[in-house]
Amino acid sequence: MKLIRQMPPEMMPSPDVPVGELGEIRDVTMPGPAGDIALRLFDPRSAREPGPVVVFYHGGGFIVGSIDTHAALAAEISRRLDLPVISVEYRLAPEHPWPAATDDGEAAARWVAENGGAAFGRKFTGLVLCGDSAGGTLTCVTSAALRDAPAALPVILQVPIYPVADVSKAYPSNGEFANGYGLEAADMAYFGEAYRSDPQDPRASPLLGDLSGLPPTVLCTAALDPLRDQGRAYAAAMIEAGGQVTFREFAGTIHGFCTYRGVMASAQGDLGVVLDLVSAQLTEARVG
Repeated sequence: MKLIRQMPPEMMPSPDVPVGELGEIRDVTMPGPAGDIALRLFDPRSAREPGPVVVFYHGGGFIVGSIDTHAALAAEISRRLDLPVISVEYRLAPEHPWPAATDDGEAAARWVAENGGAAFGRKFTGLVLCGDSAGGTLTCVTSAALRDAPAALPVILQVPIYPVADVSKAYPSNGEFANGYGLEAADMAYFGEAYRSDPQDPRASPLLGDLSGLPPTVLCTAALDPLRDQGRAYAAAMIEAGGQVTFREFAGTIHGFCTYRGVMASAQGDLGVVLDLVSAQLTEARVG
């Protein structure tokens, strides 16, 4: 397959706002399953008491995106939650097709749980797994992996934001919002061709896996998103499996809104609602 790295102009992400001021931004490299993985800490504080850490997976269809493209989002998460956020530079297709991204996502969470405190000069007590779009998929897949074989720290919350939850079949929203809503049908075909996943495998379609015993979840969808119905189905299936789920769908907005704050007036407020829901769940977890 011909290597794909330069995104067509019509698929380039809209600009986000600047990263802004933080107490510390620090780059660290960890050993991964097939080479080094870059990690970047975003923290509004230069020092802090022991507490949870957010492990963040960027979106981009598993073929584009990076720590840099999602730096502003990771920084905003850290500020709004007042928590350290560690963003993961996982391998991308087509050079590294599925399951390379999922392998790196799991390895990064395990490494942060065991070594992250010392590497970043902090003491971590639990993991919050979070990601948008493709990163939302990695969030779900990693949560399941760490449920089955726990890491050195517990996963206390997962936050998949408009995730790819089930590529094994078409959902009504795939057709309803196929064109004209930002994430075009051609884009999704382009991503799928490059990623080359097995649609029936839960590491590609987490909805198809065992959803019992997963951590509390905050899951958000966009009402005008071709992936909307996958997210809805995943949230419903988690509830049916006995999970604790906070679900929010944002009306009148499209896939990727969390990284469109520089051009979309509603995006900052919508992201704020997402993070308020996360904050409320973290407060509940600490009280509990």
